[in-house]
Amino acid sequence: MLKKLRVILAIIFIVGITALFVDFTGSAIGPAAWMLKAQFWPSLLSFNIISLLLLVILTFVAGRVYCSVICPLGVMQDVFNRLGSLRVKKAARRFRFKFVKENKVVRWSVFAMFAIGMIAGSFWAGARIWMALIEPYTMYGRIAADIVKPVYEAGNNLLADIAESQDSTVFWHVSSVVGGDTVMWIAIISLLVVGVTAFLAGRTWCNTICPVGTLLGVISRFSVFAPRINKSLCNGCRKCERNCKAKCIDSSGHIIDYSRCVACMNCLESCSNRAITFSIRSKKPAAVVSVAEKECDSSRRGFMTGIAAIASASVAKAADALVDSIRPRDEKTTDGGFAPITPKHNPAPEIPMVPPGAISWKNFSTHCTACQLCVSVCPNEVLKPSMSLDTFMMPMMGYDLGYCRPECVRCSEVCPAGAIRPVTVAEKSDISVGTARVHVRHCLAAQGEAACGVCARHCPSNAISMMPVDPDDKSENPRRRPVVDESCCLGCGACENLCPVSPVSAIRVNGRDAHTTIG
Repeated sequence: MLKKLRVILAIIFIVGITALFVDFTGSAIGPAAWMLKAQFWPSLLSFNIISLLLLVILTFVAGRVYCSVICPLGVMQDVFNRLGSLRVKKAARRFRFKFVKENKVVRWSVFAMFAIGMIAGSFWAGARIWMALIEPYTMYGRIAADIVKPVYEAGNNLLADIAESQDSTVFWHVSSVVGGDTVMWIAIISLLVVGVTAFLAGRTWCNTICPVGTLLGVISRFSVFAPRINKSLCNGCRKCERNCKAKCIDSSGHIIDYSRCVACMNCLESCSNRAITFSIRSKKPAAVVSVAEKECDSSRRGFMTGIAAIASASVAKAADALVDSIRPRDEKTTDGGFAPITPKHNPAPEIPMVPPGAISWKNFSTHCTACQLCVSVCPNEVLKPSMSLDTFMMPMMGYDLGYCRPECVRCSEVCPAGAIRPVTVAEKSDISVGTARVHVRHCLAAQGEAACGVCARHCPSNAISMMPVDPDDKSENPRRRPVVDESCCLGCGACENLCPVSPVSAIRVNGRDAHTTIG
């Protein structure tokens, strides 16, 4: 029963977290965003004391349950491990593994480098690149955002083609920004390395490379509840050892390495003699189970079943929430059907722009895990992973494809690491992330080529005004140019994105070191 409960909860977590990355409607944020708060590394970066304390208590009470239930990369490894068992002949399927001693040199060397990167990252954001490559939540985030999401959207677009042929609007075409070739290849390599390792060798990655697994392993050595081997009942069949994907059970010596045990409960299910129990650790386990203990166990199973039913209901509720949807913005390739539109290729700003709620560039860079979740949920295609060495894979704002709409706060709703703090729509309307700057030589209105004024008409904060180029010109229609009031500019990029000048806009936004409040 414990294994079944573990599997049900693991499915809930991986489905919910994956939905946050792939759902283009934003409907998964409400029912599933809380799962991100349970991720260890983002909670540590955001100084979420409550989440960290709960995770430490959970590990101290029941061992590394986090690795088998809450961590999406850990659950993904279980999927590959299950697929790996299918390649083995049926007779030998239950005897895949054997006990292997802990590789302390590799395990603690990787953890030491991770810790050094964490400390150095407070001074230079580029030091976090190493951490982003091996931290489990971040790794899974890139896999979900750059591999799973494009496949999900391709399936949606196929259904949209079918619906369109039937004059139906049940599905519609979508497109979104992915990390780019470099980030995509990093995600593919991560998937291959972790997937193949799990396929062939179970939880080797978790127990040798993963820094979170190493840290939680120290706590789990002293866990209150853990699998125990009753020597008097053990018949030496070694089924527990051969089914332990963590390779931490030495059945010949009746020893379990609790620092590597991920509480998967495979050993409990495989033991036909019931010589292994998940119970309070003690020096002398009871050899005989009394009637009273059986009744207690029965009650506990009923309680666990109730929890599983509640968890299943939560999944159903989350699925219902995904029905709600929003329409994506139209994609145009021609200007009114006449002139082709040249794609924007605006140069990167001098100071990187980060979303409202990030507070400052320093706060953002020291908290961001580069998981790509904010990139996935951005409906306006504003956020893209950086390719700069200092900010590699961290999301940056760019207005080539869209602009940061004042009514959208999705990125602040999902960031689990505190890099983007939660803000309301009202708060966002007062936050300035940058200032627009007019490049007169390229401006159609300033050069007298057209009476444009697009930037002024679409500025949501009325920070742009069309002023006469020559103040002394008293004619009826003097030539005008856009002038930016920096004290009112939000840096939303509407002017830059909608400017008709291509491929480089005549008005561009530069970021602020620290965000300010207008008004």
